[in-house]
Amino acid sequence: MTSIDHIISSRRTVLRLAAAGLAGTALTGQAQSGWPTKPVTMIVPFPAGGGTDAFARPLSAQFSKLTGKQLIIDNRGGAGGTLGASIASKAQPDGYTLFMGAVHHTIAPSMYPKLDYDLEKDFVPLALVATVPQVLVVNPKKITEPDFKAFLEMLRKNPGKLNYGSAGSGTSHHLAGELFKQQTKTFITHIPYRGAGPALQDLISGNVDMMFDGLGSSSAHIKGGRIKALMVAGPKRNPAFPDVPCAAELGLPDYTVQTWYGIWAPKGTPADVQARAVEEIRKAGMTPEAKAVWANQGAEFSNLTQQQFGQFVSSEVKRWTSVVKLSGAKLD
Repeated sequence: MTSIDHIISSRRTVLRLAAAGLAGTALTGQAQSGWPTKPVTMIVPFPAGGGTDAFARPLSAQFSKLTGKQLIIDNRGGAGGTLGASIASKAQPDGYTLFMGAVHHTIAPSMYPKLDYDLEKDFVPLALVATVPQVLVVNPKKITEPDFKAFLEMLRKNPGKLNYGSAGSGTSHHLAGELFKQQTKTFITHIPYRGAGPALQDLISGNVDMMFDGLGSSSAHIKGGRIKALMVAGPKRNPAFPDVPCAAELGLPDYTVQTWYGIWAPKGTPADVQARAVEEIRKAGMTPEAKAVWANQGAEFSNLTQQQFGQFVSSEVKRWTSVVKLSGAKLD
């Protein structure tokens, strides 16, 4: 009789195995239900006040309230969001460090050839949490033209005399500006910042003339009259700003740029912790408080699964590689 036969035939051994199996199940259940047992840090790779912050902070507030454990925002700006991504990629994969990146991070591989991390290999995707259209905003004291048509005419008459701020070289703000220049046959000087927040502050103060920004960070300033929206970069108007015309109706049917924000965990994060994190992120995003913030900023919370989000990220990397080549965008 083989050793396996002895195991199967031994009542005592079978009972021990069954008990061990039940204990293992209980431990797995504890792991799934136990996380988080302490505060969780979420690295946001841009300074406070930008588009990523506009969604990260209300989401963290709801997450903290629902789980009873604080979700701490750690702003690590620099290099178009790649500095914070690099730091997050090297974090302990225990579920207590998350990373909230954006569309910029799918652009980065084609703009920064020497990145020390790989978005698709060094992270696991968790959730796509917000999608907002880009919007062309100007300083109303410096740009006094009444509408987009008059503004565009002025741009064409003054090549190189105006500038636009961005969240950094290689970000969607930068690429939106380069695509705009290409499609409108205009020339505007690019001024990169360490994030959308600092760029917006300089736009408001008049140090830059315009910006191609996500509605998430611009919405409050538009409503407050500190900046003026001339165009939504897409095929339709945004419900939160119904009076702002879209690119398609202004003669730019191919000008569509969206900013999206997602959450990742370092590769190696346990599957049960990933599942629990996705569950809690979705719960936080579905609270009435979070829904109100998203609606106010003209944003949508996605219902993509982890796998679908990963596929979306891969498709965006390919798409932006093509856009960068066509636009001729370069690091400044």
